[in-house]
Amino acid sequence: QVQLVESGGELVQAGGSLRLSCAASGRTFSTFTMGWFRQAPGKEREFVAALHENGRTTYYADSAKGRFTISRDNAKNTVDLQMNSLKPEDTAVYYCAVCTVGSVYNTNSYGSWGQGTQVTVSS
Repeated sequence: QVQLVESGGELVQAGGSLRLSCAASGRTFSTFTMGWFRQAPGKEREFVAALHENGRTTYYADSAKGRFTISRDNAKNTVDLQMNSLKPEDTAVYYCAVCTVGSVYNTNSYGSWGQGTQVTVSS
């Protein structure tokens, strides 16, 4: 089973940028489609972005398109989420996860999750 550890979350002003990173254990990292989700207080966990195992095909939530970029480095076993033009509504705990089966947009398609990293965007 792949173990995931997120980092990079912090307090930032609206309009600012953050880069989240997710470090994965396991030699089969490159064979997985990876995703980022987020969960705000009192809300359900929602899809943010995903990157296919081919390293080229990306998927974004409408809220992330044009502002967020997902990338991976298979040599380092990491998947990053570059977030620009941050808004207060981006405030949430951000999780990375391994897609095991099904739609990348669905939380039920993911079999391994990190512990999350807090992103807070002040207005």
